Amino acid sequence: MQENSLWLGRMRAPVKTAMIGFVVLTVVIYALLIGQRLFLENAYGMYEMIRPSGRPLVQAMLVCLVAALLFASLFLSDTKGAIETRPEGFFDLVSVVLGRLAMIMTAFVVLVMFYEVVSRYVFARPTLWANELSLWIAAIVFLLAGLYAMQQRSHIRIYIIYNMMPRWAQKAADSFSVLLIVGFAFALVWGGYSDAAKRFLRMETFGTAWDPPIPGTIKPAVLLIIVLVAIQAVSNLIADWHKDPEEHTPMDEIDETEIENIRRTLKED
Repeated sequence: MQENSLWLGRMRAPVKTAMIGFVVLTVVIYALLIGQRLFLENAYGMYEMIRPSGRPLVQAMLVCLVAALLFASLFLSDTKGAIETRPEGFFDLVSVVLGRLAMIMTAFVVLVMFYEVVSRYVFARPTLWANELSLWIAAIVFLLAGLYAMQQRSHIRIYIIYNMMPRWAQKAADSFSVLLIVGFAFALVWGGYSDAAKRFLRMETFGTAWDPPIPGTIKPAVLLIIVLVAIQAVSNLIADWHKDPEEHTPMDEIDETEIENIRRTLKED
């Protein structure tokens, strides 16, 4: 198992065990909450899930869920996808772990929307929270996806002029681009910190029936993630500084692995 490990090494097995353990605990506690709703009148629901104060079972559920997401992100980040770049910079592992978290949370959005569709159109009992929860999760996924795209260098780049530059000019262009990113992050934090801090400290809510603290969490998250993106940009610059110049062609956009998977699927059919 350690031979296939990207960075965890001997910690891969304990992290996997912790991930499975917390997932099981989360499912068990969730089953208890479901059972309460079936047999008790004052059972906890989604309204209480974002108001856990004084509710030990809800607090345990949230702690286990966060721990399960954390260890799952760590475990899944220990493998490299076929089209992924290998972590090289000093900040790459942080971005990869958060990228895996974004992938897991995307699955959560699908599950939430599936639950809403079934509840609404099969049982005629639409929820008050599914749409807002999906928006909440999707906003975090969107922010983390930007960080992951920066680490993978998969953002939009135009190479027509860049390829004609000598290496010293390419380094100068890369440095200028990173300087712009850092400057943008600084300006955004400088201008938005006061408002984000106020929203976070009063945990500003959405003003709906479920009333989740979306403004109180997303606004600070925007500032935090943009700082992480700036750090990742600096990490990329340092990691790429001594690399040989690369030639970029339209063929780079072709995913040979995906094409091979499609061919294999067609053959099986």
